Amino acid sequence: MKENILKEKTYVFALKVIAVYKQIIIEYKEFVLSKQFLKSGTAPGALVREAEFAQSKADFISKMSIALKEANECDYWMNLLKDSGYISLLSFNELEASVKEIIYMLISSIKTAKTNI
Repeated sequence: MKENILKEKTYVFALKVIAVYKQIIIEYKEFVLSKQFLKSGTAPGALVREAEFAQSKADFISKMSIALKEANECDYWMNLLKDSGYISLLSFNELEASVKEIIYMLISSIKTAKTNI
């Protein structure tokens, strides 16, 4: 069976997001921004999993495009959490590298799917 690197990376990223979310709610008792971060950070992995069993090429592209939007939104919340002092620069840099890689992989997957229509 073919290895799905994007599936693996989004799963590992989601686990990192969950760990940071737990730290924020315990340490700072912050529940609004961190919840947005949690939702957008775990969504790409779920959408990549949904895309595995897409009903059509168009459905696949749609799910991957939504995953891309969620990853981009997560990047926004991460920046906001960093700039407001809820996450350290070290945590941010690790998350930022991962989300950027996921974004680039999603863009590549979408472009490839669109050229193969």
